[in-house]
Amino acid sequence: MSVAHDQHHPVLIIGAGLAGLTVALHLADRQPVILMAKRRLSEAATAWAQGGIVGVLDQEDSIESHVVDTVNAGAGLVVESVARYVAEQSAQAIHWLVEQGVPFTPDQSGPEGLHLTREGGHSHRRIAHAADATGKAIHEVLLDKARAHPNIRILENWIALDLITNKHLQVPAKYKSNRCYGAYALDIEKGRVETILAKAVVLATGGLGKVYRYTSNPDTATGDGIAMAWRAGCRIGNMEFVQFHPTCLYHPSDRTFLITEAMRGEGGILKLPNGHRFMPEHDDRNELAPRDIVARAIDFEMKKHGLDYVHLDATHLGESFIREHFPMIYSRCLALGIDITKQPIPVVPAAHYTCGGVVTDLKGRTDLSGLYAVGEATYTGLHGANRLASNSLLECVVIGKAAAADILEQGDIEQAPVRLWDESKVEDADEQVVIAHNWDELRSLMWNYVGIVRTTRRLERALHRIELLRTEVQDYYANFRVSRDLIELRNLLECAELVVRSALLRKESRGLHFSRDYPKTWPVSYPTILTPIQTQRST
Repeated sequence: MSVAHDQHHPVLIIGAGLAGLTVALHLADRQPVILMAKRRLSEAATAWAQGGIVGVLDQEDSIESHVVDTVNAGAGLVVESVARYVAEQSAQAIHWLVEQGVPFTPDQSGPEGLHLTREGGHSHRRIAHAADATGKAIHEVLLDKARAHPNIRILENWIALDLITNKHLQVPAKYKSNRCYGAYALDIEKGRVETILAKAVVLATGGLGKVYRYTSNPDTATGDGIAMAWRAGCRIGNMEFVQFHPTCLYHPSDRTFLITEAMRGEGGILKLPNGHRFMPEHDDRNELAPRDIVARAIDFEMKKHGLDYVHLDATHLGESFIREHFPMIYSRCLALGIDITKQPIPVVPAAHYTCGGVVTDLKGRTDLSGLYAVGEATYTGLHGANRLASNSLLECVVIGKAAAADILEQGDIEQAPVRLWDESKVEDADEQVVIAHNWDELRSLMWNYVGIVRTTRRLERALHRIELLRTEVQDYYANFRVSRDLIELRNLLECAELVVRSALLRKESRGLHFSRDYPKTWPVSYPTILTPIQTQRST
């Protein structure tokens, strides 16, 4: 196997969404960069973001107001100093994106010529957006910049297996201080594992939505960065807080996609398949209750009646109204044989955003020297027990810029003799069905036992089964050549266990974590921080 050597080590960025691109573009004028994407560059979660990015730009708005909104949304677990730092950098983040050429929706009468909208939880209009496809607009512009930059080497269809630390050195005892030296990565098209050395590694791998049966996330959301950092010895925080969107399309032959809350806002009604409207039994605000309440109500009815989905009925709004106000949803459903002007939409809640992850500071630094993490893969203290809308893209830009600045201040690393990836004792997999079966089982048990509403018994059952699955997959991993599916399944199992262990430690209901056994919210609470030594197991 070959080793990527440079006289001046590159920075390896794993993930090519907004977080990874922000770091890469801030580094590239002064530092060689390798930007790695495990699928096509266009498949990052950033491109799926519909809403926008926070910018405190209006004179009637204030940093303090944004901080208060963030703290309130986070249900008592937001680190206020982090929220303030991010809010203070928000205007500068928008300016940088504008300078890159992001086509935000204009408004000549708006602050700095931009149209600002307002989303749930915000007390002011402060969301810069590009129509209803902000993430896609940002991603395309920054990708073009990265492709054109001579100092950025892009590796498409490459997936990292593990971080290279002192335990992977030929003489580990010679180096007393543990650090990250790079990563082992699979060139998926060639089926070959390479050893990539780096001055620093940046995890920008996104969330773990694919651990659940239903998710609004792309196929890339398999928690790779979180799992790799955990195996490398880093702390992980607040993994019990997974945000679910209440209404996503249910269709057995198509990917889940969001059915906007605006449809309920305009009068759409949630019903059981027999036509019974159930939201009045759960909240006085009916279909207009907050996301978490609506999601829990749907989950309750599905479990009570043994349903795969419920219905969102908008037929009474009329064909012309639906086609004018919801053209994308109308056309997407019609292509699947569902005419939403005449038929209700089958919907389920779906995993949407991971509020926890790798513990970092405001410069993206992790517990391991040379390793940084940015974006949805992290726990910075910004999101607490629930994420305020559109803070996620902002966090990527603000922390990404700070991480790049810190990396540029570091000297190059000392050359260390790294052990190459060894495939001498493995063979080609005999049956891929093992991976497919375990993947399906994991996603189903996480949905049924570790979803929107939890109990201690369900969590304990999930943990027991996850441990068995991990043993099976680890045995498979040790004996056969790796593939992308195997690597992702290994990481999902790691993340699933972290979610369950975190949920078991929280003896209350708060934000996105609701336990029937502990329905009350404590007056004071703290983040859930896990350290690798707690599990007392090898990887």
